[in-house]
Amino acid sequence: MDDVASQFITANETVIQLSVALLLGALIGIERGWVAREQRPGERVAGVRTHALVGLLGGIAALLSAEVSQWSFPLIFLAVTGISLVAWRARMTESRDFSITGLIGLLLTFCFGAIAVAIDLALATAGAVITAVILDNKREIHGLLNQLQSHELDAGLKLLLITAVMLPLLPDRGMGPGGVLNPYEIWWLVVMIASISFIGYFAIRVGGAEKGILFTGLFAGLSSSTALTLHFSRQSRQVSELGPMLAAGILFACGTMFPRILLYAAVVSPSLLPDLLLPIAVMGLALYVPALMLWWTQRRKLKVDRPQLTQNPLELRAALLFGALLALIMVLGEWLREWLGEAGIYLLAASSGVADVDAITLSLTRMSLERIDADTAVVGIVIAAAVNNLVKAGLAAGFGTHQLARHVAAPMGVSLLVGLLLAWWGAVG
Repeated sequence: MDDVASQFITANETVIQLSVALLLGALIGIERGWVAREQRPGERVAGVRTHALVGLLGGIAALLSAEVSQWSFPLIFLAVTGISLVAWRARMTESRDFSITGLIGLLLTFCFGAIAVAIDLALATAGAVITAVILDNKREIHGLLNQLQSHELDAGLKLLLITAVMLPLLPDRGMGPGGVLNPYEIWWLVVMIASISFIGYFAIRVGGAEKGILFTGLFAGLSSSTALTLHFSRQSRQVSELGPMLAAGILFACGTMFPRILLYAAVVSPSLLPDLLLPIAVMGLALYVPALMLWWTQRRKLKVDRPQLTQNPLELRAALLFGALLALIMVLGEWLREWLGEAGIYLLAASSGVADVDAITLSLTRMSLERIDADTAVVGIVIAAAVNNLVKAGLAAGFGTHQLARHVAAPMGVSLLVGLLLAWWGAVG
């Protein structure tokens, strides 16, 4: 009785798998049929019915390979490929259409049918849906490709290079003084920083100036808040009446640094996040709130251009320099910790914050795992962030109008003082 029940269940599973193979083929066939809907019956090489049957054939081929001969699947696949090539060759002669996308889609349909039966239904379904989406978005994909600039393509390939090629090759062990240098972890941090900058660049690139200064300022903070501060400061001298709105953009960009800091802590050292959350969140709010108030009161006057994005969103040289900077800060941090204790860490944080917050933040969060306590890391990160925003306030005062400098300096000062007080209170408490 148990054998009969087992055979019945197996038979039902096979029927379901073959049905899914048929439906997945029909899904891709519907998309292909829609594209060629204006052609007369018989002019299409493969429509809904053909794709559905090819999906079912792939499932049957997988069954035959399991039950009859392992050669069944490759032989049937070669037969489908040969028949498809003959049909596409004949069609190509008439239409002069040399695209093989439809042929590849048909062969993928056969494979998805086999996967549904022999491997996994969810995997086959996901593959078929993704294939249908790609086939259906030909115009959009080609449009994005036409809009892509050469330096942006170069940046994307370099990001893949440092992520998929270089990262797995690096040793994952401590080296250098005190074993503070782990090449794999340092480069992983470089990849994270490069990815955030890359995303920020394209957020501005895709959104454009028409999304307003709120959008531009927020995402410029992912790419380069310093660059945006300089750009808007100079622009305030050209169009002085837009000073408050430009100041809002600068505050938005500088405020975005603080969610980035929390993100780094959450990824690198989650245990540091509870101590870091209050001072960093308050410092960010001290910039976001006045920025939102300025934006709300001045939004009808918005006529500002976004920053010019002609630079490469990811320079490999810059990535290498950032990795070297991370390594240097880690070594200096270890030496200063042994020599001066906490005071050495704070000195390093202040000097590093003049130029960059990301490197010192990642270094201190990494050191908090083993070499320094959480309070020291939190105070050091807050010092670096405060110094960095102080420098940007100086840039706004030096390159912008007095009006812009006034709108920027007050929130920056409040953010700096409140952050330092909360970090100190948390450390002594």
